[in-house]
Amino acid sequence: MTTEGGVQYSKIAEIKGPLVVVDDVESAAFDELVEIETTEGERRLGKVLEVGNGKAIVQVFEGTTGLSISGTKAKFVGKVMEMPVSKEVLGRVFDGLGRPKDGLPDPIADKFVDINGEPMNPEQREYPKDFIQTGVSVIDGLMTLVRGQKLPIFSGSGMSHNLLAAQIARQASVVGKQDDFAVVFAAIGVQYSEAEYFRRSLEESGALKRSVLFLNTADDPAIERIITPRVALTVAEYLAFDLGMHVLVVMTDMTNYAEALREISAAREEVPGRKGYPGYLYTDLSTIYERAGKLNGRKGSVTQVPILSMPSDDITHPIPDLTGYITEGQIVVGRDLFRQGVYPPINILMSLSRLMKDGIGEGSTRDDHSEVSNQVYDAYSRAQEVRALAGIVGKAGLTEIDLKYMDVGDTFEKEFLTQATDENRTIEETLGLMWKIVSKLPKNEITKIKDKHVEKYYKEE
Repeated sequence: MTTEGGVQYSKIAEIKGPLVVVDDVESAAFDELVEIETTEGERRLGKVLEVGNGKAIVQVFEGTTGLSISGTKAKFVGKVMEMPVSKEVLGRVFDGLGRPKDGLPDPIADKFVDINGEPMNPEQREYPKDFIQTGVSVIDGLMTLVRGQKLPIFSGSGMSHNLLAAQIARQASVVGKQDDFAVVFAAIGVQYSEAEYFRRSLEESGALKRSVLFLNTADDPAIERIITPRVALTVAEYLAFDLGMHVLVVMTDMTNYAEALREISAAREEVPGRKGYPGYLYTDLSTIYERAGKLNGRKGSVTQVPILSMPSDDITHPIPDLTGYITEGQIVVGRDLFRQGVYPPINILMSLSRLMKDGIGEGSTRDDHSEVSNQVYDAYSRAQEVRALAGIVGKAGLTEIDLKYMDVGDTFEKEFLTQATDENRTIEETLGLMWKIVSKLPKNEITKIKDKHVEKYYKEE
């Protein structure tokens, strides 16, 4: 039956997990938006996953609980899912499908944009090179975030990655430039208390007025999680490339996204890949991560910090493994440091930012940044070796220089790495702390820093 704004079918062949199979379908397109109407008149949104042989498989975002084969109608709308966008989305809180969650009316839209985005022309991409100050010393000093980069945080269940995500969202800024800066925060499958913490944290710090929140909580349908990062990135791209803003997109937790993808794959009876995840997990993740970047001739940029919790802290698990292939580095949260009460508990020896070299130095941070960060890495790496040795031979068996390195490791963790959740350090303060660590070493151990910088900043203790 053709209705206003689409074609309606009432022959439902099967309901299976999050999927509804509609029979005798004549005209339907891949990714087309579908309105499912229950016997009680409730409406749910879905999209077409597959069409063929007179059947259409529809993925229902709000889940299929309570649906029955008889009496359920499916209206094929004739367009893909779109997000209404305008500058009015700033300061607003939405659910995982982009519907207002703050009690206010829908924002007045300048235009409606396909949530799948448009692929960036590789030839038009501009190389990322502008430093973003997060106010977190370990990130700014040792794994610098650059505008247009995608830098994930690999964490584990129960660790403090959400505190870190909220802190980055509150504090991130572009130093020395008056450009408009915005934060798009997508919470995917988080607990209600966490979602409330993110909202309150941004509200109390005054950062909410430059932010857009998309909250999909754990009690929301899992299938909705497939859409949440896409609506968030659609808004981010509009703010960046239409309004010329620099946008930081924080998405937590991408593991919940991948679990939802696995659920749909299992319902479709697809051949599973590693650990039951679909074979196209890499391709699917790339459609999200590759929406970060800068374009030639456009003022704005989209920078991504996706956060994922590694199941069993396993960095070889398919989700972190494939994410690491696509993104430009990773920040790894360490369980040992977390147990010691260190915040942020970042394991610097497993972390790196592949674009750091282009975003630091003279004109960005400071001319000694690269050298002092290399020296701190080297010193902390040596400190970890000495700690392992001390566990075997005891402290009494260590040389004087070994004890110096142990002292460097302790200073690094207690003074540089440890930071309050509301402490916003400038890059100058961060570099000053790095020099304090280096100054605990004798001059003959400093091999990675030019003499002119040693003369200027080294203060022997």
